[in-house]
Amino acid sequence: MRSMLIDGKLVQAEATIGVVDPSTGEVFENVPDAAAPDVDNAVAAALRAFPDWRDRTPEDREAVLAAVADVILGNLDELSDLLIAETGRPRGLAQFELAQLAVGYLRYYGALRLAPEVLADEPTRRVELHRKPLGVVAAIVPWNAPVFIACNKIAPALAAGNTIVVKTAPTTPLTTLRLGELIAQVVPPGVINILSGGNEAGAALVDHPDVAKVTFTGSTETGRKIMAACAPSLKRVTLELGGNDAAIVMPDADVKAVAPQIFAFSFFNSGQVCAVIKRLYVHDSLYDAMCDELAGLASASKLASGREADAQFGPVQNRAQFDKVRGYVEQAGRDGRIVVGGEIADGPGYFVPLTIVRDVSEGHAIVDEEPFGPILPVIRYSDLDDVVARANASPFALGGSVWGSDLDAATAVAARLESGSVWVNQHCALDPGVPFPANKQSGFGVEGGIEGIYPYLALQTLNIAKNPS
Repeated sequence: MRSMLIDGKLVQAEATIGVVDPSTGEVFENVPDAAAPDVDNAVAAALRAFPDWRDRTPEDREAVLAAVADVILGNLDELSDLLIAETGRPRGLAQFELAQLAVGYLRYYGALRLAPEVLADEPTRRVELHRKPLGVVAAIVPWNAPVFIACNKIAPALAAGNTIVVKTAPTTPLTTLRLGELIAQVVPPGVINILSGGNEAGAALVDHPDVAKVTFTGSTETGRKIMAACAPSLKRVTLELGGNDAAIVMPDADVKAVAPQIFAFSFFNSGQVCAVIKRLYVHDSLYDAMCDELAGLASASKLASGREADAQFGPVQNRAQFDKVRGYVEQAGRDGRIVVGGEIADGPGYFVPLTIVRDVSEGHAIVDEEPFGPILPVIRYSDLDDVVARANASPFALGGSVWGSDLDAATAVAARLESGSVWVNQHCALDPGVPFPANKQSGFGVEGGIEGIYPYLALQTLNIAKNPS
């Protein structure tokens, strides 16, 4: 059984959680289920480690983050196997999460350097703006991209001089726990602590008086609860929550050219990404052609366990999400016309075929809500002002995109969208050097870019009188 990492030591808990293979629906391994005492031990370790880590040079911190990145690359096959087993995703996608996303963010933040800013330097005074670490950071990670999102929180937290306690999602803890086992000898004790567990561990971590900041990625509903729990002690909070990303296909778009990319960015990780396309708005003149093109791409795709070499898309990760997605598919069949997919076969595993539904609009659950699965509504529009208003009407505002041949026209429409990230002729183009903010009920705060390290730092002005009388 895998171990948790607390204070540089590999430890167990009194209780365990069964981890289910989503390709079979069967438990295949058990992991520790952390309780409040385990959380206390992890936070205490992080608090003890904080002064030394805070006072280390940026170069020292970079070396540790680089060592974690090297461990991932040096154990890529083993970690990929674990990630495939607990998520069901194809190998290429597992390796992309580990070798590109996780490693990329670790290296980017390790290389960042922040110097004090001189606000004034006058004969009588010098004023400097400093940024200082907060202390212990609690990071609560979702199930859909467990290692990347853990590293996307570890990297800026440590680069800023904080220490961290990571709690994995209960359904995808294995790969992150194994990473903790592998880095135990390369990270100073207490600087990174990794727990597996359910709601009890999460609540204890959020409520802990020695936690200075909580960073959470997950559902909007849970984000609200975390925000409320942090209010009494005024903990700092970063929330990256749900999304219902709209993509707008302009009247001048080349359907055959853009359809493969739109398809890829709609069904990436079987639609289980907060910032993939969830609503596709297509102009009247292109509507039928786009529906047909996407249906052809979906029909030609291979849905299977990620252990199969030719798998392109895997199952929904867990039973609760599978039941939720199945409900959306059934509702979509009543509200619109399913042109491909929609038939969920009986059998082992949580497999939902790539499903495309047309002739739906606002007021239907599949358009207004976030299924978080492999189902895409294609929505007709005729007027650009109208479609921008419809795209912006959602309470979510994480990402959005515009697709067209005239870049100036597409960019002008993109600038009118309210989402935190907007792309033109691409979608969900994540880059460690580019900020990824969240607006409306998709959360607040920012990850990515130099802006992504600022929420892990407290501002301090240093105002020095040069010639005191």
